Amino acid sequence: MSTGTRTRLVLRPLTTTLAAVALAATGTLTASAGADTNAGTGPARAAACNGYVGLTYDDGPSGSTQAVLNALTQNGLRATMFNEGQYAAANPSQVRAQVNAGMWVGNHSYTHPHLTQLGQSQIDSEISRTQQAIAAAGGGTPQLFRPPYGETNSTVKAVEAKYGLTEIIWDVDSQDWNGASTDAIVQAAGRLGNGQIILMHDWAANSLAAIPRIAQGLAARGLCAGKISPQTGRAVAP
Repeated sequence: MSTGTRTRLVLRPLTTTLAAVALAATGTLTASAGADTNAGTGPARAAACNGYVGLTYDDGPSGSTQAVLNALTQNGLRATMFNEGQYAAANPSQVRAQVNAGMWVGNHSYTHPHLTQLGQSQIDSEISRTQQAIAAAGGGTPQLFRPPYGETNSTVKAVEAKYGLTEIIWDVDSQDWNGASTDAIVQAAGRLGNGQIILMHDWAANSLAAIPRIAQGLAARGLCAGKISPQTGRAVAP
């Protein structure tokens, strides 16, 4: 559950190579953050993936977004960013940065209201305006929707269907919105199983700090960060 507070980076070839070497040496490189141009590391990386999990960050884009993207790419991770329409409209460059960094962009409503307390036309406005804002910012047309607070009902689902959106909740709540420590967030990620999804937030400093250790934990368990399938709503290979 988010508090509602709240923000494909083209790395230079040399930087990418050095980062890959360093991460591979520490066992933290679990998945490509973009197109894999190194044929030698791609197959090895794929072979190490015995399952996939979905890392998700709500409430962006914000002033924290670039730091989150940097940490994810440096640790060989990709994630789904559930953006609020109002912030996508205000920070279009950050939406483009998310895509350039190899992340996937989803819809998280325009103003983060309690949708189940709204009428159908208001829900439609929240979802449609966000679709438009993200597309206009260069994030593509979202296929995934996360209702604020994870609150949904038949009316919300009907509007989602109208826009061809798959509703995505979560299997593990990191509790970063509730002040969870970095250790607690890392432990929460450690409970993820194949296909499962964890809730985190773009603005949460402890979730940012947890990224390197989340990468290490996933690698130790043979899990990689995948995309969320619009067909099944589960994490799958990118």
